[in-house]
This record gives sequence, C-alpha cells and structure tokens, in this order.
Amino acid sequence: MATVALRDLRKSYANHEAIKGVTLDVEDREFVVFVGPSGCGKSTLLRMIAGLEEISAGDLLIDGKRVNDVGPAQRELAMVFQSYALYPHMTVADNMGFALKLAGVKTEERNAKVAEAARILQLEPYLQRKPGQLSGGQRQRVAIGRSIVRNPKVFLFDEPLSNLDAALRGQMRIELARLHEQLNATMIYVTHDQVEAMTMADKIVVLQAGVVEQIGSPLELYHHPRNVFVAGFMGSPRMNLLPATVTGADTNGVAISGPGGISVIVPVEPGSLRAGTKVTFGIRPEHLTVDPNGTLNGRAMIAERLGGLTLLHVELQDGTLLVVQTDGADATRLHEPVRLSISAPHAHVFGPDGLSAEHLRRNPLTV
Repeated sequence: MATVALRDLRKSYANHEAIKGVTLDVEDREFVVFVGPSGCGKSTLLRMIAGLEEISAGDLLIDGKRVNDVGPAQRELAMVFQSYALYPHMTVADNMGFALKLAGVKTEERNAKVAEAARILQLEPYLQRKPGQLSGGQRQRVAIGRSIVRNPKVFLFDEPLSNLDAALRGQMRIELARLHEQLNATMIYVTHDQVEAMTMADKIVVLQAGVVEQIGSPLELYHHPRNVFVAGFMGSPRMNLLPATVTGADTNGVAISGPGGISVIVPVEPGSLRAGTKVTFGIRPEHLTVDPNGTLNGRAMIAERLGGLTLLHVELQDGTLLVVQTDGADATRLHEPVRLSISAPHAHVFGPDGLSAEHLRRNPLTV
C-alpha cells in the first residue's frame, strides 16, 4: 500500500478558488474520510489525488514521490465512483476483469485475480450474472471488485453508497469496514454523510468551502470540535447551539447565561473571554437530562421514538428549542411540562470568532 501527502494543495477555476491550500497526511493502510456539505470541495480534492483534476498549486506526493504531472493511470490508484458504471452486456466476471484484459494480463492470471476479489466480496455465486440481474448493493460490490483486481496502492471512493437505500447503506458500511481490514489497504473516502464518516474512518477531514476545518479521529471531532461549524456538522442529532453571554470567567471556567433561563459554569479555559462577551453555547442532546429538579423549564413539543432511544424536542419558556436524547422507554407526553438539567462538564463555549474554548480537564474520548 502507500502513503499520500498533500502540501498546500489548491484548485482554481477562472476567478474561483475551490480548494484553498489543503495540507494533509494519509498514512499507510489508513482509512481517511473527507466529509462536508455539498459544494465544500471534497470530491474535487479526491479527483485531484486521482489525477482527474489538474492541480493549480501545491504538491501531491504518493509514497514520497511528487506526482502532480503524473497521469492517472501511472499513479497506481483505483477509484470507485458514485455511479457503478458497469458494462450491462458483460458478466460480473468480465466486468471485474476488463481492465486487466485491456492491460494484456494473461487469462489464467486474470481469472485468478477475479476469483480472489469475488471471494473477498462474496460475489462468487454471481460471477456469470449480468449487472441487470443484481441488486444495488451487489452492483456496488462489483464496482469495488473491479478496483481490487488491479491491486492499487490506494483506493479512492467518491460517495459510493449515496444511490443505495438506508438499510443497504448500513450493510455496505459494515462491508467496507471489513474490506479495509481484510485488504489492509490505504483508503480515501468521500461522503456528505457524517454517520458514514463516524462509523468507518480512522481519521476524518472536515471541509467547508475548500478549507479544512478540522482533522482528527471520529471521537476527537465529536467530543472536541474545533469550531461552531464542526460542532454543528458532526453528530446526529446535531449539537444544540445557542447564543449566550459570558457573565464571569475565572480558573473554574466560564459562566454563561443563555436563552430560556440557561445559566451554567462551563469548565473551559477563559482565554480572552470576559463578562459581556457574546458567545455560542453548545450542548449535545445526550448531555441534557429530563430531571424533576432541573433548572430549565420547558414543554415537550415533539417526540421521535426510535426504539432504543427517544429524541424530545423541548420548547423552553422563551420559545427556544432544545433536542434532548433520552431512553427509548421515556414516557414523556407531548405538551406536558418538563424540567431539564445540563451536564456542564460536557458543554462547549465558542467565542465570537467561532472557535472552541479549551476544556480544563481534557480527555481524548470525553471532555
């Protein structure tokens, strides 16, 4: 397999800069996910790595070798696209082995490579079928198999699951994670779905408008978002983000007051935060608790009962809405009063610049 290094990589179209100086290291055998909203530049960045988009500035290195001017075929990468792009008149075996046939690989070697890929992807019973006789998930596995037979240095995936239904996406996430472990391969994966990113990645790269907002492990980004954007993007349901005001700051943390009677001391470094500073208060739904002794008064307006958990949409006295994650057996009735308590150690404070204040007692997995 291989390492991939991006050094101040940029991509411009006329007067528009789509990628604005991305620097990143993808380690050997690492599963890295580019995630962000539509139009953030994640697919463009992947295509630049693949050689399908010209690099405007910066350096791209594969195994330490600069490949800016090396063609796609010579980079020894394999890309799996959003569309399966299978030949409908060919069998599964012929689709998977077609690139090897064009490269002049002998029939015996080609068949062996196709058979091994089919074994890994559990496609052996379907080798003589044509794409029209397969399900969406099976066709996606054929597209992946077409990459495996080439034994590339790096696998590139461009939103490969977006055409599948929710249940099949969940199944394919597990299969891709298993495939990464089996092949012990370097993989770079693009998605707009942060659930895919959280469940599959060794390392996540969060992009917005061509800029890297944060790089880290799934739990690091979840528990320690660098700024308001990452806090709101990573997590489902998303973090509650509310305007607030600092009422005091000392060595114990930052005291804030917010809408609906929110008043809490968050154990973060005050830094430049002073009384009167306008900030953003963040709290994840699982760190709010329905509590008869809670300090916040509200009313349950919507209940999303998902079986193992329930999401309550609670309206505070001033109309502020909070999402609260409770147990699946929660019996709260709609429109009845509820009181909430806040887990202050898990709360976040984002300054006027949108950056997060550092927790006083930082734990890489929690706070």
